[in-house]
Amino acid sequence: MVKITSESLVPQPIIDSVKRDDCGAIVSFVGTIRDNTHGHRVASLEIQPVDDKAEEKLGRVAEEVKQKWQIRDVAIWRRTGKLKAGEVALVIAVASPHRPEAFRACEYIIDRIKEGDITTEKETFAD
Repeated sequence: MVKITSESLVPQPIIDSVKRDDCGAIVSFVGTIRDNTHGHRVASLEIQPVDDKAEEKLGRVAEEVKQKWQIRDVAIWRRTGKLKAGEVALVIAVASPHRPEAFRACEYIIDRIKEGDITTEKETFAD
């Protein structure tokens, strides 16, 4: 399941959604907004979908990892809007029979999102 939303993200239900009896590994990632970057205090981070196909693109990323590794289930939830330090911006959960594939898939998803063709990020600095 993939979702792009302006609503607050609660990680545990998203992680629980991929739990399966045939999988020995669930790897999750919870990305939060940090209060600093490159020596500057961050006031906020604005995350926006690149276009109206962003959720569809995110779905394709989920399908890519299922094809590339032995991934049985994937959940990717991306928050949009103006977020402050400490808020959850991204939750990824990957279920696989074995942990190496789950870790690789999770990292791949993060890297794909950071490429900037699904959502964009713009920092506002406090100083």
